[in-house]
Amino acid sequence: MTPVHTPVLLAECLEELSPVGEPYEKDAFMIDSTLGEGGHTEAFLQKYPGLKICGVDADQAIQARAKERLSAFGGRALFYNGWFNDFYSDYPRDLPKPNLILFDLGISIFHYELSGRGFSFRNDEPLDMRLDSSKGKSAADIVNQAGERELADLIYLYGEEKLSRRIASALVEARACGKIESSAALSGIIEKAVGGRYAREKIHPATRTFQALRIAVNDELGHLPRALFDAFNVLEAGGKMGVITFHSLEDRIVKNFFRNLAKECVCPPNVPKCVCGGRPCAEILTKKPLGPSDKEIKENSPSRSAKLRVVRKIFDADKSRMGEWK
Repeated sequence: MTPVHTPVLLAECLEELSPVGEPYEKDAFMIDSTLGEGGHTEAFLQKYPGLKICGVDADQAIQARAKERLSAFGGRALFYNGWFNDFYSDYPRDLPKPNLILFDLGISIFHYELSGRGFSFRNDEPLDMRLDSSKGKSAADIVNQAGERELADLIYLYGEEKLSRRIASALVEARACGKIESSAALSGIIEKAVGGRYAREKIHPATRTFQALRIAVNDELGHLPRALFDAFNVLEAGGKMGVITFHSLEDRIVKNFFRNLAKECVCPPNVPKCVCGGRPCAEILTKKPLGPSDKEIKENSPSRSAKLRVVRKIFDADKSRMGEWK
């Protein structure tokens, strides 16, 4: 199998999430919460011979590719098919507590190039965008059923698209003449509506709208806060958790959660006496998020917006550490 996705910040992940110290160097367990084609997992298994990894992914098609890629590692590579939030909220009893956890919140190039589900505006495919195509509303359902204001709010919130109202209006006008069912049709409508305004932009006019629909379809931001909290509490004390983000919305969630974990006190200002325990739950290992080198950006352009944040667990967190997302 020839992989189509290049794992981002790979050297940084291998360094920051290294299974250091006894007994971890000889017997460590890791969860790759977003397995994809298995690029990160393969590199970890190659570099650390004593490591076992369970790879989690909701997409059966891409997980099948990962299984083929990782078959040479035998029982050192385990697999779970499902959403990472479900995995951590009901952590399998037959698995040990992990020493390492990795989240890579980017979408694999596999989905853009080979899935046939309309993730990319460069292809003419059915407008789906679901990672698990057996569940939930598709992008076509949202585009053809949501009200104009709802569409505008969604595109603005999840895509940070300033022309969201213009785009929503164009979509409602276009669907009055027939359903919008393909990625090419959606892209064409957006480009016609706002193309001139994007003359000086480095990105395609449809980029932010496609991002917004993908996030909404898969409830990416809705899953994340609770999944991070549950994953942290599953983690073995002394273990490390790293999260790679690709846009400001998800990075803000991760940054705020890690910051709350590292605080000595998270009691509201109006509470006269600390009732939260008064000690940090975690140590932040990356004072500033790690980004890609110029070399990596040149060789793998999707890495340009990637950020890696890592914490080391001290003890379990309660819900007060979830802050505004609880």
